[in-house]
Amino acid sequence: MEFENLKIGMKESISKTITETDIILYSGISLDCNPIHLNKTYAETSRFKKRIAHGMLTAGLISAILGTRLPGEGTIYLEQTLKFKQPVYLGDTITAVCEIIDIIEEQRKIILSTICTNQDGKVVLTGEAKVMK
Repeated sequence: MEFENLKIGMKESISKTITETDIILYSGISLDCNPIHLNKTYAETSRFKKRIAHGMLTAGLISAILGTRLPGEGTIYLEQTLKFKQPVYLGDTITAVCEIIDIIEEQRKIILSTICTNQDGKVVLTGEAKVMK
């Protein structure tokens, strides 16, 4: 989308069900092989009682929106704050939503609220992104 067409309040979303394959591939790409993500026996002894997805795997859904939907192609990701509110488990369907909350026209920068929820409507991640278009 062209910068001139962006308006405060515009929003986009994307959903994905987190699979075993996602976690294995993300572990390899990120080099984060924490057993809480990969080892069922280990995870059963944790506070979560089962394996959880990488937090940054969930946050990656935000990047997908920014680079492909809102503001879209050519977007440069500058900053992101994240608060991980709830664990994401294998089989959870996560919906990420980005909404434009401010536009700094003279710098061609856009501020967006970012939130991810699971299939039960529970917020698993919140934050704010700053991008340039």
